[in-house]
Amino acid sequence: MKLSAKGRTAVTAVADLAAQGEGARVRLIEIAERQGLSQSFLEQVFGDLRRAGVVDSKRGPSGGYALTRSADTLSVSDIIAAVEEEVRATGCKPEVLKACTGRSAKCLTHGLWGALEDHIGAFLSGVTVQMVVDGEVSP
Repeated sequence: MKLSAKGRTAVTAVADLAAQGEGARVRLIEIAERQGLSQSFLEQVFGDLRRAGVVDSKRGPSGGYALTRSADTLSVSDIIAAVEEEVRATGCKPEVLKACTGRSAKCLTHGLWGALEDHIGAFLSGVTVQMVVDGEVSP
């Protein structure tokens, strides 16, 4: 299973933004340089984050992006959902009857992968951006 580049980039960039301090306005070029990310890709990602209400933006000399709420109330799953990402372990879609194998509604291991998705979702919901910034999440 793999989280897409968009989801990973969003989490990294929001953590970088939070690390600059509450209320800080940061330009995307600064995040791109610190994190080694593409500025044009960050512009796409931050467009999604802004539309979802995770960040707001201000133009001008003192402009940039800022979090709309405290990093200790913003979960990693909130960020991933804001960029319309899904962390999925199953290869099928729940709404399709002939799902996993194309021959039956569920493959033999469907329950296993579904449970894994639930655990990942619960884990990401329980991790705040502040925890990431503070280094409180480790293997």
